[in-house]
Amino acid sequence: MEVCDPCWTCRNRRIQCDQSGTPCAKCEKAGLECFDKRPFRWVKGVAIRGKMQGRSYEGKTGDSPSAVDPVRSPAKKPRALVKSIASGGTLPIALQDPSTSHLDQVSKYYIDYYNERICKLFIVYDSDKNPLRSLIPFGMKEPILQKAILALAARHHANSGQSFYQLEAPTSPGLINANRDALLFKHQAMEALSRALGNANSNSSKKDTTVASIFLLIFLDLLESGSDGWNFHLEGAKSLISSQRLLLGDSGVNNGPGQTVREIRGFIAKQIHLIETLGATFLRPKLLSEFIFADQEESSSQEAIEKSFLGCPEYLLTAIQFLSSERDTIAGSKLDQAAVQTHIQDTTAMLSLIRNFDCYAWASSLQHSRQSSPNEISNLCSLSQAYKIGALIYGRRVLDALTEDVTLQDDLISELLGLIDALKEDEALFKCILWAIFVAGLECRTHAQRDFLVGCLEKFWVATSCLNVVNAANILRDWWQQEDKLEVSSRWIFDIGRLGRDWLLI
Repeated sequence: MEVCDPCWTCRNRRIQCDQSGTPCAKCEKAGLECFDKRPFRWVKGVAIRGKMQGRSYEGKTGDSPSAVDPVRSPAKKPRALVKSIASGGTLPIALQDPSTSHLDQVSKYYIDYYNERICKLFIVYDSDKNPLRSLIPFGMKEPILQKAILALAARHHANSGQSFYQLEAPTSPGLINANRDALLFKHQAMEALSRALGNANSNSSKKDTTVASIFLLIFLDLLESGSDGWNFHLEGAKSLISSQRLLLGDSGVNNGPGQTVREIRGFIAKQIHLIETLGATFLRPKLLSEFIFADQEESSSQEAIEKSFLGCPEYLLTAIQFLSSERDTIAGSKLDQAAVQTHIQDTTAMLSLIRNFDCYAWASSLQHSRQSSPNEISNLCSLSQAYKIGALIYGRRVLDALTEDVTLQDDLISELLGLIDALKEDEALFKCILWAIFVAGLECRTHAQRDFLVGCLEKFWVATSCLNVVNAANILRDWWQQEDKLEVSSRWIFDIGRLGRDWLLI
């Protein structure tokens, strides 16, 4: 076996490197980047040390905020920013792409951060086909999309230094700057969005980037809280898609840039359908308008897991959407006995269809750019099973509202908790099941179950840095206190949406 030279990281720490490879075992165990040479340092100012440390010349950074110091920041740095340079590899996109030459260093840093961290966060499996990464070239040309990308990256960076149990204002210089950057970039994105929406004469490509920007602002809301306006962004995006018929694409365009635009349009429309469907389950009835997803029938047999935000099967999304419609009907009017019986039959039939959904067949038939291992197929089966059980629990509560009954669902809850526990070992899939975790939390009754779910939410926070999961934990704690005081369980399918804020818990 070839023995590597001692790495720079171990030498800098004044410890003996085991020279086992890259990364070496000691760096990997310590959670440190393993560099074979002294890494490239990119810091604010004209000097690393001395009297000029941190100083910069006026007018050199454009309208950017205070520069983030990626070296000093306690948060994990994007690997490509320093490691590829130190090892002689290719430069990251923020440094090698000529289209970024007009950007200041802060923006370049966050573009690279988005490329390395954000793109794989909001997708099931990261790959070279990741549609979120395809947005970067368009962002270099359109200010509204660029600012949305920068805001996402800066907010995630600022969140990374927070505690799950006690959120506080950042104290380190790097995270303070990141927080300021996030606020400024979001403000600039919202101003650009307002201008774009006010321009009735904008062309199709401008409207495409506007929809993409709104889509990213929904993700920004997940990072900020999960309740600060995602539903308004969602309604705006749906309105633009419907009015401009963005799902149809450019006729006759089959490859090249036009094909990329069509793929991004389709991806965004599918994910908006997903966000709307799962988000509506925890909202007040009829809060969201109906969105006609034009590609729904076609996509059900051609799902590609590498182009999905959460990996929930389209079949189950359609079923959940139907159940939410039934819930809205119950909440919106008084039904005569004949109508009630019709809805009972329809809901019962839908629950039967959900139970018959073959999760393994779905996982085996997904489109992949590579051959899936048996373990990967098994985990994807568990992911779809978690959504299936969550849909059954939700649907049973809708049926209970129709029959004025309260059904015990202990077996389903135990099965769902087991699936959640199994998926904890697969971070790529575990970050996709906040919806299922929250459904389980609304139903569980024992302290052991509740403690387990809080631990899962903490792990979810560590994996994503999305503040909506912290709020999900707080909502569940309050819910449990309320439920423990009641002799009969309340109907959460109605009551959870009346907490005063519109939460997106996915």
